[in-house]
Amino acid sequence: MRDFEELLRVVKSIEPLTVAVVDAAEDHVLQGAIDAASHEIINPIFIGDETTIRVMLQGRKSMMRSSPCIVHAQTDDVAAKLGVQMVLDGKADALMKGHIHTDTFLHPILAKLRTGRLLSHVFVADLASYPRLLCITDAAIAISPDLHAKMGIVENAVQLAHVMGIASPRIAILSAVEVVNAAIPSTLDAAALKKMASEGSFAGAYVDGPLALDNAISEESARIKGIGGEVAGRADILVVPDIVSGNVLAKALEYLAGATLAGIVLGARVPIILTSRADPPRARVVSAALAALLRRNSPPA
Repeated sequence: MRDFEELLRVVKSIEPLTVAVVDAAEDHVLQGAIDAASHEIINPIFIGDETTIRVMLQGRKSMMRSSPCIVHAQTDDVAAKLGVQMVLDGKADALMKGHIHTDTFLHPILAKLRTGRLLSHVFVADLASYPRLLCITDAAIAISPDLHAKMGIVENAVQLAHVMGIASPRIAILSAVEVVNAAIPSTLDAAALKKMASEGSFAGAYVDGPLALDNAISEESARIKGIGGEVAGRADILVVPDIVSGNVLAKALEYLAGATLAGIVLGARVPIILTSRADPPRARVVSAALAALLRRNSPPA
């Protein structure tokens, strides 16, 4: 899959998801959910302060395909719990983070929507300067993942890549250098993950590391430094050392390089759409499309 336009074309044939939009009373959130509904990707349920949401929807009635479904919640915490309960009751196929802090949003999800898998987040970036969609993981949930957690992060990313039509994803395990250095723990994890992949642990994916960012995404940089292999310069997935580096990388791509970011949480019973609170409506539309694709190919646990 090369870009989000292709993603939107692919999901046209998928039945819309019923999505609980948690803490919906904010302009970007409402507009993103309405735009996703106009693309027939989702049927939104708006959770939050009912009076505020109704006032905000007044000028958007012409954009709505049907009367809005609103569930009142006085606080963010209550909104998050209501969203999860809707999933448990079979009333929602997915959740969308609205204008709510990530930790508040995730708390009831972690308590009640876990499967046997690790929960991890993937940003998918559409960049004019890169020839394919680029996944970054984990930049939102795993604060400082150890090797075991990174295994789960890679497994989830491979699953998403397969859903996106990438049969053999190229995965770069990022660090600051391209050689193993005992003083830099991320290089040790990278070497271990590379070995696991060579032994067949990650469903046909190509895994290489440690790789610095330039060597992962620039074929010229990899050539100059003499780094070969399937991944160097052509990565589909970047596995970052920790949440700080991942978050900085994703937001640098968005704000300095003009990327559009879709955000999705993997490993829960249903797709979880998780973007930054400041992201524009387009980010929520493509995130919803990714959730629809994921749900079609990965039925709920």
